[in-house]
Amino acid sequence: MALPPDVHADAARRRSPRKPLVLIPVGAEDISRRRRWIAQWGLAILALGAGGIGLLYKRTLDPLHALESYEAGVRLLGVAHYNQAALEFDRAVGLKPDFADAYLMRGKAYAGESRTDEAISDFTRAIELRAADPRAWVARAAAFLDLKRFPLAIEDANHALELDARLAAAYNLRGLAERGLGDARRALADFDRAVDLQPDEDNLFQRGATYQSLAEHARAIADLDRVIALRPDAPSGYLARAESRRAIGDFDGAQADQLRAREIEGR
Repeated sequence: MALPPDVHADAARRRSPRKPLVLIPVGAEDISRRRRWIAQWGLAILALGAGGIGLLYKRTLDPLHALESYEAGVRLLGVAHYNQAALEFDRAVGLKPDFADAYLMRGKAYAGESRTDEAISDFTRAIELRAADPRAWVARAAAFLDLKRFPLAIEDANHALELDARLAAAYNLRGLAERGLGDARRALADFDRAVDLQPDEDNLFQRGATYQSLAEHARAIADLDRVIALRPDAPSGYLARAESRRAIGDFDGAQADQLRAREIEGR
């Protein structure tokens, strides 16, 4: 049976090759503009990538270099090279502006050079960056004490003790400030606590000196005996004990202590 004419026509169309697509003509200016755009876009991506890599590299290395400067500063601070230590800490905070420990240690270097106002500024910055660190509060309390700003020293010592109630240094500093304000009894309570926590030379000496100021010389001598046992080569213990021995009428003992102190100082 013969097929209808329209079926033959459809079959012929399916067998014939598809006509090519006609492209819209592109002028030379369009091609040039497109090439410029691709080139500029490529350069922008390259610049962005290089900048990003450089920034990442800097962010990676700066903290490492900051740490190296910090560690160098700590070593210099340990041998009392305060000016050189401060320069190393300068570099550390320049590379890492949020480096709380570097501000804390630079403040200690400034304090070592009697640049107390600058030390307080650095301790304050360390507190701003890490308020939960009692060391910065203690350091600033010591600086305020150095300036005889006793109420501020007490306030900072209180902050430190709120963070760490077993911090002997904070009790010592608060006791010194209280004694500076004339409240020897309150100071004595703080030195008792400091000695309980850390019976070292300074805590014992300060408690002995406070007993001495209260004319409790037997107790002062007992503490100063312990100071001398810890540091037999330090004249301060002998000189302080001489005062209390003289006060209770032990003139021979007082003279012996004074002679021993002179021997040590004359070495």
